[in-house]
Amino acid sequence: MKKIILLCYFILHTTLLFSQSEKVNVIVFGAHPDDCDIDTGGTAILLSKMGHNVKFVSLTNGDAGHYAMGGGELAKVRIAEAEEAGKRFGVEYTVLDNHDGELMPTLENRLKVIREIRKWNADVVIAPRPNDYHPDHRYTGVLVQDAAYMVIVPNVAPEVPPLQKNPVFLYSEDSFQKPSPFEPDIAVITDAVFDQKIYAMSAHKSQFFEWLPWTAGTLDKVPKDDKGRLEMLANWRSRTPNEVLLKCAEKWYGNKASSAKHIEGFEICEYGKQPTGEEIKTLFPMLKE
Repeated sequence: MKKIILLCYFILHTTLLFSQSEKVNVIVFGAHPDDCDIDTGGTAILLSKMGHNVKFVSLTNGDAGHYAMGGGELAKVRIAEAEEAGKRFGVEYTVLDNHDGELMPTLENRLKVIREIRKWNADVVIAPRPNDYHPDHRYTGVLVQDAAYMVIVPNVAPEVPPLQKNPVFLYSEDSFQKPSPFEPDIAVITDAVFDQKIYAMSAHKSQFFEWLPWTAGTLDKVPKDDKGRLEMLANWRSRTPNEVLLKCAEKWYGNKASSAKHIEGFEICEYGKQPTGEEIKTLFPMLKE
């Protein structure tokens, strides 16, 4: 009887270890609370629903992004919004205490990024390219690039154990053309979870229904009711995938890509692991379906 119990324990333990090893750990960096949501929200939901681990990290606390409040008051609002969004996305959400509009690619911030990647035991790291209109966005890209490779160096940030392998580093999609346009290597169709993505994004009320409409001069056109706001946000964030993105999606989905309405694209950064096609399918298992 004792031998049977021990055998059952061994089988269960082995199964749990195998299950854990099969899980993919993805960490996404943005400059502000809501940036990760826009760039990778649909992909994050799909991964989370499949049982994988996703974490969003905002490198600033967003304490400058509003017309009627700022500083500590606004930071509290944005952190609370990020926490709610994380629940709706099914991800962990961390907001670092750097001031909005003042992010710099310092050694201190690089070490923060390295620690976050290591603590998450990341297989995939996603961040914006360092080409953008906003300095915080640009420097987020620089900081994450600078963390690549360094995450495996034991003598850098030695208080957190180094990763055993360099993760795959990816750039999220953008429309900037200089010095070079975005070139997707991975395309994830998010049609099935687009409504959930919009609902999760809507947790950032201070941004999508106040600050950004104010900067665009359309604050008076924002609906007062939740249904109207969701419709507004969905229309705002809906865009027909361009030819380059559709071609990339076709590589992974075949003819199914031609009818896709919502696609999130990612470009492989040269500074991280260079995955094979099969490895990409393991890291993004929705591409196998």
